[in-house]
Amino acid sequence: LPSHLIKATLAIEDKNFFTHHGLDFVGIIRATYKNLVNCRFFTQTCSPEGGSTLTQQLVKNTLLSSQKSLDRKLKEAILALQIENTYTKEQILEFYLNEVSYGGTAHGIESASQTYFGKSAKNLTLAESALLAGMTIAPTTLSPLGSHPYLAKKRQQYVLSQMVENGFITQEEKTKAASEPLVFKPKNIALAAPHFVMWVKELLVKTYGEELVTKGGLTVTTTLDLNLQQILEKSISQELSKLQKLKVSNGAGLITNPKTGEILAMAGSHNYYDAGNDGQVNITTAKRQPGSSIKPLTYALALMSGLTPNTIIEDSPTCFNQVGATPYCPKNYDNKFHGPVTLRSALANSYNIPATKILNSLGVNKLIKFGQSLGITTWDDPSRYGLALTLGGGEIRMIDLAAVYGTFANKGNYHALNSLISVVDHQGNTLKLPHVETKKEVIPESIAFQINSILADNQARSAAFGANSTLNIKNHQVAVKTGTTNNLRDNWTFGYTSDYLVATWVGNNDNTPMSHVVSGVTGASPIWNSVMTQLLKDSPPHTFAIPQTTRKIALCKETMEIYCANTCSSPPIYEYFIKGTEPKGSCQDSIGAILPQSATTTN
Repeated sequence: LPSHLIKATLAIEDKNFFTHHGLDFVGIIRATYKNLVNCRFFTQTCSPEGGSTLTQQLVKNTLLSSQKSLDRKLKEAILALQIENTYTKEQILEFYLNEVSYGGTAHGIESASQTYFGKSAKNLTLAESALLAGMTIAPTTLSPLGSHPYLAKKRQQYVLSQMVENGFITQEEKTKAASEPLVFKPKNIALAAPHFVMWVKELLVKTYGEELVTKGGLTVTTTLDLNLQQILEKSISQELSKLQKLKVSNGAGLITNPKTGEILAMAGSHNYYDAGNDGQVNITTAKRQPGSSIKPLTYALALMSGLTPNTIIEDSPTCFNQVGATPYCPKNYDNKFHGPVTLRSALANSYNIPATKILNSLGVNKLIKFGQSLGITTWDDPSRYGLALTLGGGEIRMIDLAAVYGTFANKGNYHALNSLISVVDHQGNTLKLPHVETKKEVIPESIAFQINSILADNQARSAAFGANSTLNIKNHQVAVKTGTTNNLRDNWTFGYTSDYLVATWVGNNDNTPMSHVVSGVTGASPIWNSVMTQLLKDSPPHTFAIPQTTRKIALCKETMEIYCANTCSSPPIYEYFIKGTEPKGSCQDSIGAILPQSATTTN
């Protein structure tokens, strides 16, 4: 084995290995002090240290159970002393490196080297050795092929610093190794839904601990539907092959059940094993800008604040003053202005200026709090956000925004996404599952329906998307919203019925821009259309149920007032209102207010 691998392991695990006799009391005191005073796990400036020697860890990994007790700890100490008296330090070190877990099926350094770098351990570089040595404290969390590869890199930097501090390498060697690109070559093993598996494993480790998950013989039943997983993966792969010419290298998606929050399928990239495009990174849990796919939150908040779908908003050149900054002057995607438009038309066509005007009147902090109540976890610093938040100026995670759209689909009731049905230990005991948050009517049912009605209104959005776009699913009323960031780094589609939610994304992991041709009706939406069409192909026609508190009203298109045939020159249009918010007035020949028995798309 290369000497720098040995040194990296000792620097991070047991720097006094060659001088102690199996137990290191000074090391225990030092590690305890550092963990209590200086460290706050991996997200801060340092990582936790263990007080056990390599010899103790070898005993724990090979000779004893995972039970935590004073008796077990005493046995560990006695066995460590016996091993030290029986074997040489080199043999103990060899035993340790051949037994320690580096995550997944990578047990032992040779297996780890092949798993992550596709090479023998004897050929590992200093940079690669430091990364692997740093993983052993929490191999699932710190896996470079897991959900948080940046944590693996951060831990590698810490190991290199410890090597310098203990005199194993020079500062110059550390600097060179820290800047060395790490080229991962993961094995293409037969693993269904690898991003989902890694995400579930991380959740299990967080809940039950690394040792129980990796060695406890757990039987885990998840929400994954392999048939739907295959549909999602195939749809992404087929569309990505067409999009390569448009400078698009990656795609991702989710399928969930809005009524329960269950994840039925998860594809974090188009190919988990595509190391060149960081395929192991799970885009469904990564922070990305959502573009216009965030707008329904603003409009739901507006409806909750008293606006109605027929409220008129002026789509005209507008600038907003900002404290300590130049005025903010949003533009529409088509670089045009559309004059007075209804709230329905503004959302359906995704016009930017009306959305910004609404947020300006509501207040940014109100939208942030509303988003947080719906499970958005990334809006954690209100000082960072301004009016651009409603146009996608704040990063989100797909799994969070999928739960938001699921709330609209589920009549305003929130379910956090979840993936576990049951966890049973090797003795047959059913373990307590991690808490999954649910909330009743975060959004009033009538307002959730109004949003669903707008997002399912093909005629209302035809001005921007055309009458025959990929946002339509034949014979089904499906609500859908797209989003594209200004810099063309992210392209989204979120769409749903009462039973299925499908979220899709295309872009590039390295944040290079896509071709300008990629838009709301290209890129992510064909993937979404393919998946949703297959989900609904054997289902009866879907419509959103109209709440009893909602009325369908005939309006005059020119005035948006109650329709009167003798004063309105055009046929009536219809709009949905919460009882008590409909336009006032009447006329003898008015079609009047209708409380429908079934839902129809607004004309």
